[in-house]
Amino acid sequence: MTDAFDEPVGIAPRGTVLVAAGRGETIDAYQRFGKRIAADGYKVRLLPDVTADVAASFAEAEKLLVDDGLPGPKVVVGSDAGALFALSLARRSAPGLDAVVLAGIPVPASAGDDLLGWDDELDARTGCPAHRGVLSSGAASPGALLSARIPIELIGYAGDVTIPTLGLHGDSDTISPLASARDSYPGRLVSITGGRHDILNDVTHRTTAATIILFLERLKLGADLPVIAAEVAA
Repeated sequence: MTDAFDEPVGIAPRGTVLVAAGRGETIDAYQRFGKRIAADGYKVRLLPDVTADVAASFAEAEKLLVDDGLPGPKVVVGSDAGALFALSLARRSAPGLDAVVLAGIPVPASAGDDLLGWDDELDARTGCPAHRGVLSSGAASPGALLSARIPIELIGYAGDVTIPTLGLHGDSDTISPLASARDSYPGRLVSITGGRHDILNDVTHRTTAATIILFLERLKLGADLPVIAAEVAA
C-alpha cells in the first residue's frame, strides 16, 4: 500500500492533505479515502497510528507542513486519536498548518465496554462491507479502540484552536457518542445521519468526502471560508 497520493496528471494541485490514522490503524485503512481526495486535485499523505510514537508523528507531520514541495493550503485530517493529533498541531500553531478536519473524536469515558469481540467492534466502527473487509485484513488492531490509552500529549482544550476547523461525527457512534464528544469540537460540526465511529470510511464515505472537499475549496479562497454555493430561497 502507498502512503502518498497525488493529483491527476495534468491538473495543478489545489493543496495538501495529511491524514492521521487513529488508534491501532495502519495507512491501509485510508487508501480509499486518500485516492478520493487526491482525485479532486489534492496531494494526500498518510500517517499511520499516531499514538504508536507521538513524538515521531509530530516530527513527520511538521516536516511535511513546511515542505516547500507540497502546495498550500495544508490541512490535517484526523480520525479518532488522529483527530486529537490534528487538534494538538493546531494548538501548538504548527508552522504551515492552515486548517484541520476532525472525525470521530474519542471521548475519555469508557464508551464501548460492552463490545464482546471483533465482530462487535466492526459493527461499532462501520457498516461499510468494503471497509469491514479492509479492517479485518490487518488495517486495524482488534481491541485498540478500547484498550489503547490516549497519550497525554494529545489531550487539551479545543478552545485554544483558532484556525479553520471542520468536525465530522456519526450520530450513531457508540464508541464516542455524539452528545459526549460535541464539546471537543471547535468550530463547525457536521453530524452524519446513521454514521458510526469510522466516519471517514462508513457507508456514507462519499458524502463525508464531499463535505470535506467543499470545506477545502472554501479554505482555498481564504481563512474566512467564503461561501461558494448558497441556496436561493423559493
